[in-house]
Amino acid sequence: MNIKILKKLLLVFFLFIFLLPKNLYANEIKDIIISGNNRISDETIKTFLSISQNSVITNNLINQTTKELFDTNFFNDISIELKDNILYLTVSENPIIQNVIFNGIKSQTILKEATNGTKLTDRSSFVEVYAKQDLDLIFKNLKNQGYYFPKINTKIEYLANNAVNLIYEIDIGSKAKINKITFTGNKIFKDRLLRSLILSEEYRFWKFISGKKFLNENLVELDTRLLKNYYLNQGYYNAQINSSYAKLVDNSDNEFELIFNIDAGKKIFFQNFEINLPLNYDKNNFLDLKNKLSELKNTPYSINAIEKIIDEIDILALEEEYESIDVKVQEQIIDNKLNLTFTINETEKFLVKKINILGNNVTRENVIRNNFEIDEGDIFNEILFNKSINNIKSLNFFKKVESEILSDGTKNEKIINIAVEESPTGEIGASAGVGTSGESFGIFIRENNYLGKGLSITSDLNLSSDRVSGSLFVNNPNFKDTDKSVYGSIEATEIDRLSASGYKTNRTGFSYGTVFELYDDFNFGIGNKNFYEKIETDTTASTLQKKQEGDYLDSFVNLDFIYDKRNQKFKPSDGFRTKYSIDMPIISDNNTLTNTFDYKMFTELYETNITSLGFYFKTSNSITNDNIKLTERNFLPASKLRGFQAGSVGPKDGNDYIGGNYSSSLNLSSTLPSILQESENLDFLIFLDAGNVWGVDYDSSINSSNKIRSSTGLAVDWFTPIGPLNFVFSQPLSKSNSDKTESFRFNLGTTF
Repeated sequence: MNIKILKKLLLVFFLFIFLLPKNLYANEIKDIIISGNNRISDETIKTFLSISQNSVITNNLINQTTKELFDTNFFNDISIELKDNILYLTVSENPIIQNVIFNGIKSQTILKEATNGTKLTDRSSFVEVYAKQDLDLIFKNLKNQGYYFPKINTKIEYLANNAVNLIYEIDIGSKAKINKITFTGNKIFKDRLLRSLILSEEYRFWKFISGKKFLNENLVELDTRLLKNYYLNQGYYNAQINSSYAKLVDNSDNEFELIFNIDAGKKIFFQNFEINLPLNYDKNNFLDLKNKLSELKNTPYSINAIEKIIDEIDILALEEEYESIDVKVQEQIIDNKLNLTFTINETEKFLVKKINILGNNVTRENVIRNNFEIDEGDIFNEILFNKSINNIKSLNFFKKVESEILSDGTKNEKIINIAVEESPTGEIGASAGVGTSGESFGIFIRENNYLGKGLSITSDLNLSSDRVSGSLFVNNPNFKDTDKSVYGSIEATEIDRLSASGYKTNRTGFSYGTVFELYDDFNFGIGNKNFYEKIETDTTASTLQKKQEGDYLDSFVNLDFIYDKRNQKFKPSDGFRTKYSIDMPIISDNNTLTNTFDYKMFTELYETNITSLGFYFKTSNSITNDNIKLTERNFLPASKLRGFQAGSVGPKDGNDYIGGNYSSSLNLSSTLPSILQESENLDFLIFLDAGNVWGVDYDSSINSSNKIRSSTGLAVDWFTPIGPLNFVFSQPLSKSNSDKTESFRFNLGTTF
């Protein structure tokens, strides 16, 4: 056969095969006849169809129609046939669910969380695929609540009129407990430190309140992020929490070992910084930033430092009125040095047309929007957008925060969707302690998102051998969208020292105020404190105590100045924090003015070492030359002057230590990570303390005890199966004759 003829025949054949499926039903529809439907009317079904009378039907249109009908979830089978230009549509309806019944879960809270996100509900169509998906989701939700081995059986009860009851028989079993927490790998730091960073805790029989002893995947994910951030802020640029998983403990059906596998990598230090700017940027505006970057040279890598640099770049760019920018960070590691290049690019400008917030069924929308750095109508800014998402995550109200940017069909406008998944924000806890100073017990209830308004409410009660105190504290972190924290509290304290010192005080009052960031890392607070106090004495009380018996009403204005340059607020290893407070009397019998200065700096002398230096000074004097009250006199806390009994340093009136008008301390401490490195739950620290308590305003004949006390020693922190145990072995170096010293002190605490 001629080759040319053969090619033509093959071409015709393939064209026929190619065109046939698209035009197989290329006919005009005269009528649509629907059968098989009982519950859903013909008219309703026709509204779902892209096909109508007089449509020209094609194979693609039939496929599209079939998909549209299945998407309604009303049908489990659909067939379409064209005969004599009449479209015959035959359907089989899914049963209607009369009731979805859950048996076996008595707690409505657990049931609500277990069924969160399920698709099948009362009066919805029963779709077998959705039923399987719902079953998997219930298993997952129960697992997230700590129920790892639930038994779930589903059954369908068929009723008249193609209706069914969907029944779940659920035995949730016991909650999975964390029997042990283990850290493995090249983790650098000891288990005791790492355990203090995470929220999960080991189960003990007396922990009947805390929910953190149960295995919870969401909590484990948070623990992993907390560990990762700590390593990143300690200079471990390549740190990886390779896996966090739970292993069932032998001979147990609900106890797990929670294992974190860590590879810290080597410590990385900042080296060279470079900023690449667009040609139309004024480089002189970035000179201060370049100077700040040069100060970071040879310091350990810190993710917080990187975030501050990007924030600074964004502020400078906005001041230049370049609203739509993006910053790319190029990283180069040579040995243990990190070179960073920040490249600023002007991005395509488009407006934020709308921001949709989805999934917030508890948290009010304005609480989330208050954390936006970008708003509807603004020009989109990548840095501000990412910062907004991080702000929402840092609220800790949500398990998940996801975002997407969509086009609305126009070139210069976008829609932002932010989807959140709510998580529990309440907490109840209790603690107990025993030590050299006596026993203590405390209980608290905390809600961080009260009524979804973003309000933080904490109530606590604390008991010790001679003191009972309780308080209720409410804080609004963003009052009326001002970025200012506004707080209020009610508190009551009773100190009963009748048997020891002959007096007893009851103090009740309230306070309110505001705190806000005045400058970068500099916070200012102003508030008002109001107290009613009653002092009682007996025959064993000193002359001063008897003179001060009576009722007092005091009101103070409180000012706080806080400058915080620590590399992180929890377990800092670099930087410093300075706080100065002043209480000024408004209404007072004694008109006591109190000034407090507290400074502490941190540094790392060598690998994993933390050395700190602190200075503390407090004064309390009457501006009208009256005698200040017993409860206003100053003592040094035991932590600021180790080697001496708490409250047994300074001036004495008879046998009673009365405290001073002045107190101060200087504290130097350094950890010893090289001692007993294999003991994961032991940490050692050496210290040198110096302090003084002096000044007696009411009687010049009493020795003011103006003498520097000092001590040195060794502190041991041990994480025991019961809880943290602290030993202090100290040796006084200088003291006053009237001081009471102690060479050994211990404290043991636990939570419930």
